[in-house]
Amino acid sequence: MVKVILDSNFLFVPFQFKIDIFSELERLLGKVEPIVLSTTIAELEDLARKGSSKMAKQALAALELARKCSEWYVETFLKESCDDIILRFAELEGCIVATNDAVLRRRLRKAKIPVVYVRQRSHLEIDGQVPR
Repeated sequence: MVKVILDSNFLFVPFQFKIDIFSELERLLGKVEPIVLSTTIAELEDLARKGSSKMAKQALAALELARKCSEWYVETFLKESCDDIILRFAELEGCIVATNDAVLRRRLRKAKIPVVYVRQRSHLEIDGQVPR
């Protein structure tokens, strides 16, 4: 089973592009274990509390999606961003990362970590070699 870390912006994909991320991940990778890090949950909870009404509503819906995933608690280091944590954890655990964040995608690819992203606003695609 392939482990895939979903970042916060990826959990908004179903609402922005009407893409079923779980069935698309299985189409691309076969059997997957979707993972959401504890820091991502905290980020979504913060958006649900402090965001605009539209953002808060989407963040709550994203939290519902996150509940369908395995939640992994991660320790954070001082001044470590959410992107740093995702990169560190993906390297440590040998996971694929699902994100639409262009800066994070570049950092992940530079580290030779496979990335799943939205292509042409209609489907998911993978960049990089999938570990078997």
